[in-house]
Formats: sequence, structure tokens, C-alpha cells
Amino acid sequence: MASEAVTERKAEVQAFDDSKTGVKGVVDSGVAKIPLMFHVKLDSIHTPPTDSNFTIPIIDLHHSNSVQRVEVVDQIRSASQKWGFFQVINHDVAVEVLDEMISGIRRFHEQDAEAKKPFYSRDTSRKVRYFSNGRLFRDMAATWRDTIAFDVNPDPPNPQDMPAVCRDIVAEYSKQVKSLGMTIFELLSEALGLNPSYLKEMDCAKALYVMGQFYPECPEPDLTMGIAKHTDCNFMTILLQDQIGGLQVLHENRWVNVPPVEGALVVNIGDILQLMTNDKFISVYHRVLLRNIVPRISVATFFMNFTKPECTSKLYGPIKELLSEENPPLYRDITMKEILTNYYAQGIGGNSCLLPRRL
Repeated sequence: MASEAVTERKAEVQAFDDSKTGVKGVVDSGVAKIPLMFHVKLDSIHTPPTDSNFTIPIIDLHHSNSVQRVEVVDQIRSASQKWGFFQVINHDVAVEVLDEMISGIRRFHEQDAEAKKPFYSRDTSRKVRYFSNGRLFRDMAATWRDTIAFDVNPDPPNPQDMPAVCRDIVAEYSKQVKSLGMTIFELLSEALGLNPSYLKEMDCAKALYVMGQFYPECPEPDLTMGIAKHTDCNFMTILLQDQIGGLQVLHENRWVNVPPVEGALVVNIGDILQLMTNDKFISVYHRVLLRNIVPRISVATFFMNFTKPECTSKLYGPIKELLSEENPPLYRDITMKEILTNYYAQGIGGNSCLLPRRL
């Protein structure tokens, strides 16, 4: 029976992928119940419990003098050590750009299926691609989301290769969020007691991967998820989310909501930065729960090159300036190629990709 179930799931997954219409296509077909391939075990959704007593730090990046800058650095240090997540306001990315980016991603996903199909691909070397569930054929359960991804390494793809409905705003947003990323890496460097340019010189802000996520309305939101529990295998992520909500962070063994804040961007520490800081800054589990009211849209910008053929043999390990007899290295050095090879082999919902690197 088990082998029959596996065979049936493979056939269901293959048919879903061959349709090139994603989860949006499932919704458009008028289903009242979600297909079995999207069912996630309830215990993995509901434990540990959600706690509303915690609040994700919100940091105002505006500073006009050195005293205020020290305060901002202190807040970022505290949030990176205790939470691994924080929201930023007054970040110099215009609200109009944020709103139009959300609208552009919506326009792409809500257009006719035939207009999206030419972009559908599982070839990770493509600079622009549309897909549903990056590891659809490896994860035990698919999650309820579609993605349009842009490899900004170091510049956006050629305009003619991008969807017309969002090409201009993706290029502008990518430029502005990269500039913000450089600013945050400077502040993170200072929070570590290092030269402001340290993390930039380690190429942390060199490459971006922008993913426009679309979570359609779900007829049975308690049976599946938007994204299962995971950590980000990168240096840092900057997330733009709409006003629907659903993002949760695991903090002190409780799931804590990350409420949408008008004009704010969410920042989280990635696995590689936790490795580099020798656990001084933490990369924490997070997930997305679904709503059955209206679609949710978010834009995740990952500061790391996710296209393996272009990866270098550059080594990353605990920063030597942070080590001492009292603070010995907790991780072995690793190449970016090895990091990504292991990342692609591991399914979402498992353990952090840092665990095998611990000494």
C-alpha cells in the first residue's frame, strides 16, 4: 500500500507540474478541497504553540548624528542576537516603490495562465523563472504558493527576458533593496565590532535572488501551509509583505506573528551569517500560515547567489576577528558551492543546513 501511495503521489505531482499553471491553476479549477499532495501533517503546523505576548523588534534606521547611529547599531545587535528577525522603517525605499512591487507581482500571478507558461521552468540557471514549490519532487508535501524568481547577479536580467507586467518595477525595486542591503550589512558589521565595510568585502551584498511569492486563497487552509518551517540558507533576507499577514517566527519555542507594518521591510539573518558570526547572530525557523480570504503576496530578496554554476570556491567560516580562547570556532570552513549543493539536496521543513557544519 505504501508503494502504491508513493506511485500515486508521483503521478499527481507530475501532472500538477506538467500543467504549468501552479497553485493558482488549482484554485481556478474550482476545487472545494485541496489535492492530497498539499496536505501537511497537522502536528507540524500547530506545535509549538503561537504566543502573542512577544513583539518583533521594529528599528528606525533614520539617524542624523553619530549618537543616533550607535543607538541603531545597538538595536540591530540586540535583535540579531535574540531574534534573528526585525522590521525596519525609514529605510529610504520609497513607499510607492514598495506598493508597486506588490502590485507588479500580483499582476504577474493573476494574469492568464497562457501568459505565464513561457516562464515556467525548474532550470535554476535561468535568470527569470516561474514555478510552484522549488523542491516539488523532493519534499513530502507541496505547499500552497507560486513563485516568479529573478536572479539579480549582480544586475537584473535583460528587460526582454522579464515579464512585461512587472519588469520595470522589479528592476527599480532590486536596485533600491540592494542599496538598503548594503546599508544593513554596514550596520551589522559595526554591531559585530568590525569595520563597516567588512561584510560587504566578504561579498555578502554582491548577489541577489528576488522571489515574488503568491499564496492563492485556500479552501482548506488548516490542511496545508504557505511555507513550511525552515531557515534561510543565505547571508540575509529582506522581505516585503502585503497587509494580509501569516508570517511567523520561532522565538523561545513559541511561534510569534510578524504583523505587517505599513512601509516596513522585514530583515532576517541567514544561516551563513550565523556561521560567520559563530552563533553571535542567529538564523531562526520561520513559516507562513494561510488565510482563506484573499491571496497573500510577498517579495523575498535573498542576499546570496543561488545559481550553482556561477558559485565560486570562496571559503566561509567563523570570522577570525570574533574568535578567542573563550570563543573558539563552532563551525568548519565551507565553500559556497558545498553550501548550495547541500541546500538543494535538503528539503524545506527539515533541520537547518548549519547542523552538519558544526565542529
